[in-house]
Parts: sequence; structure tokens; C-alpha cells
Amino acid sequence: MIRPLPQPTISALLRLPLAEIRQTVQRTSGEIPADVRLLPPVDGLMEVWAAGVTYERSRDARVEETTERSVYDRVYDAERPELFFKAPAWRVVTDGDPIGVREDSAVNVPEPELGVVVNAFGEIVGYLVVNDVSSRSIEGENPLYLPQAKIYAGSCAISAGIVPVWLTGIEDLAIEMTVRRGTGTAFQGVTSTAQFHRPVEGLVPALVDWLHFPDGVVLSTGTGIVPELDFDLKPGDVVEITIENVGRLTNQVVGAREIRESTR
Repeated sequence: MIRPLPQPTISALLRLPLAEIRQTVQRTSGEIPADVRLLPPVDGLMEVWAAGVTYERSRDARVEETTERSVYDRVYDAERPELFFKAPAWRVVTDGDPIGVREDSAVNVPEPELGVVVNAFGEIVGYLVVNDVSSRSIEGENPLYLPQAKIYAGSCAISAGIVPVWLTGIEDLAIEMTVRRGTGTAFQGVTSTAQFHRPVEGLVPALVDWLHFPDGVVLSTGTGIVPELDFDLKPGDVVEITIENVGRLTNQVVGAREIRESTR
């Protein structure tokens, strides 16, 4: 069930402490009509950040794709996590919107991830589904190309609703992804948050202790589902991601330039 927003914006809600957010949300009643188009639950000065190499599968995949093997091995075992900027609120898309792949990248992949919603006080207040769409071959060519591989038109999609932190635990949630191509399935994968190499709660201080987010932030926690190197996400594909107790995210793939031109 999706309820009406108890504040005029998501960012206004995230300026409150967790206890006040819970009281405010629990006082809210009513349901959103089924025919209402839902927007991404990020606005104002909110940003989306992401963590990398938080699952063993992610570490192995990065090692496969790069000539700088030690970079990913070292960050996997390091105390300091890999964190990177993904998108400002106005670039984020949601369920039913197109996502983009870079035409100058030989290998593009979807990355299904659990996203944590953090308020202005650095408290986790909820969860959502994130697709951290990535240009795998660009990152693999040189780790310094990471911003180009991660930040471009249509590269960040999140589910339309936020599940409050008090409604679900995240210790062992099933994460599933299917890529449909025409009438067939091009890729299918399953993992669980139980496979995290790092505790989710430990990622948040690494970000909010050094940056202030007055309107809150979404931190995507990394992927444990990575296709083999012979898989390339293509325009026309449909990506379906489901995270148990959190939500579902479905997006059709188009070229990033097409999304760029449509938003000019």
C-alpha cells in the first residue's frame, strides 16, 4: 500500500529526526489512487550515492573486467568502503521510466541494489530498490573512468515507494533480477542481502560523517548480481528487479543519447 506524503516533499520529511518521521507517517491515512503516476521519491537537494565491491561476486566481476586487479581486491578487504556519487534528484527515474545505456560502451549492465534512505541526521529511515546501471567496459578500461561509467542520462533508477525502516529487517532479503529480450530471457540472477561483505549500517557513516545532506540522501549498497562479460544490456531489453519486502522496479532500456535529447 502506498500512502499520501505527509509532508509537501520527501526532502521536507527527511529534515526530521527518525522518531518524528515515524510519528508523522503513522498518522497518515488513505491510499494513492491506482491511476496516479508516481514520481521518484527524491526531490529538493537530495542526492543518490552508491557503494561498490560490497559482495564477493562484485569483487570477482571487477577483477575480471579490469587490468588493475589489485585495486578491487584491496578495497574489498579494506576498512574504508568504495563510495561514489550517482545522481542528483532531478536525474533519477523510477518504475516504468526508460533507463539508458551508453552507445560508446561495449558492455553495459544493470546492477540491482538495496538502497537505504538516510535523513538529515544520518539515520536510516527506509529502503527502496535501485538499479545502478553501469558501463562495465568503460570502468574496466581504467578505474579513473568510473564517473563516466556510472553517471550519464538514464543511469539511475529507483522504486517509487520507500519502505520505512521499522517495517522490515534487511539481514536476509532475496534480490532477484530478470532481463527480458523480446519473448525470451537474456539474463536471470538471484542473491541475498545475507551475502553482504560489509554491514549496511557501516556504509552510512563513511558518507554522512564527511558530507552534510540537509534534505537527506539515498545510498545504494552495491550489487551481488553481475552477468558474465559476454552479456551486454541492449535497447529494447526490459529489466525487472525485485527485493523481498522492499519493492519492484521495472524499466525498458533505450540509448542514453535518446534520454539526453528528451530532457533538453
